[in-house]
Amino acid sequence: MNELKLNNKRTILVGLAFLSICSFWQMYDNLVPLILRETFHMDESLTGAIMAADNVLALFLLPLFGGLSDKCKPGRLGRRTPFILGGTAAAVILMNLLPMLDNSYFQQAAPYKLVSFVIVLGLLLIAMGTYRSPAVALMPDVTPKPLRSKANAIINLMGAVGGVLYLGVTAALYPTAKTQGLDHVDYQPLFIIVSLIMVAAVAVLLLTIREPRLTEENRELEKKNPEWNLAKDDGSGSEVLPKPVKKSLGFLLASIALWFVGYNGVTTWFSTYVSQVMGEGIGGTATCLMVATVGAIVSYIPIGIVASKCGRKRTIQAGVVLLASCFLAGYLLTVRATAITPIMYVAFALVGLAWAAINVNSLPMVVEMCKGSDVGKFTGYYYTASMAAQVITPVLAGTLMKEISYRILFPYAAFFVAMSFVTMLFVKHGDSRAEAKTGLEAFEDMDD
Repeated sequence: MNELKLNNKRTILVGLAFLSICSFWQMYDNLVPLILRETFHMDESLTGAIMAADNVLALFLLPLFGGLSDKCKPGRLGRRTPFILGGTAAAVILMNLLPMLDNSYFQQAAPYKLVSFVIVLGLLLIAMGTYRSPAVALMPDVTPKPLRSKANAIINLMGAVGGVLYLGVTAALYPTAKTQGLDHVDYQPLFIIVSLIMVAAVAVLLLTIREPRLTEENRELEKKNPEWNLAKDDGSGSEVLPKPVKKSLGFLLASIALWFVGYNGVTTWFSTYVSQVMGEGIGGTATCLMVATVGAIVSYIPIGIVASKCGRKRTIQAGVVLLASCFLAGYLLTVRATAITPIMYVAFALVGLAWAAINVNSLPMVVEMCKGSDVGKFTGYYYTASMAAQVITPVLAGTLMKEISYRILFPYAAFFVAMSFVTMLFVKHGDSRAEAKTGLEAFEDMDD
């Protein structure tokens, strides 16, 4: 066990699939609400319902295609890579149709163009759903069980890099000075660049990762270490968890759902909020979100050090307190402002720090509690909780913004995040503390 080391370079390459996915979803959450409202003139409730559709589909598509890739007979490319390639190809084609329909509708509105936009959007969400689970499953396929938590930190880092790439391009192409006062903004160049990022990431993955060989090597390694399988047999061939562990798992999943309700409410509606409350364009929005994402990226190593010393649960709780406080500060900083100020960037950098503390440690806690069961199944529980929250929050937040005020967004987010602190108090398992390390060792012995 002491000789095991996580291959840093390989994990980064495997994470390119997640980078591709996150660059797309950052763009989707940022632009689609704006297009629906400003071009197609949909109200907040209908926009929220459409924005929730991806998460509704994900509840069914992620386990479906994850299971299909499990059952696929490994070919020359393996089990996961064909799904990644096919899904990316379909998504890239479909996503570039959206700005074309957006521009066309603005030039000459017609019902069939709106219908076409919604149909293409639905097909795009299906395409993305076909390879998200296989892309996530690729990491455990090629990573020994004891190192999967460490690998997850790298995968999250790659996802954050994907988000930063999109936000950086957006801030450069669409500064406020360029978009303010325009009746319509052409997003076609942005969609093209993001699609190129997705293609490039998956191409490098295909050229560098030999899934069948790496999967077989990992399988042989695990055969030599049967002690890694901590499953408990109930006597009938089934694996069961003790009731106290099940209770902890339930409260942890509730916590995950609650903080995703708060956080995703902000990421979904922030661009619209800034436009309506502050009169800022998409450039200012993208810069704030980019600062938050960069804040998360630079926090991963310090968070690893803190979690190793204080435990995952305490680190998460500290992140929850900070995130709720930042959302309250966001309300105070924006309700009377007419432009993005430097102090707002500080607040969003802290949002990134808080989200890193929560997000990096939550999935490992779930996995830690499922030592006696299938890791893939419990990873599915994690995504079910997070996706269910993301189904609810676009509609709920959008409706409240419409019926009460746009200014409700940040208090709404702060409330649900604060509630997750309460549910975390009842989580008593999954807080395995690693030996305290420093610097890059916080990621636990990664190779160059």
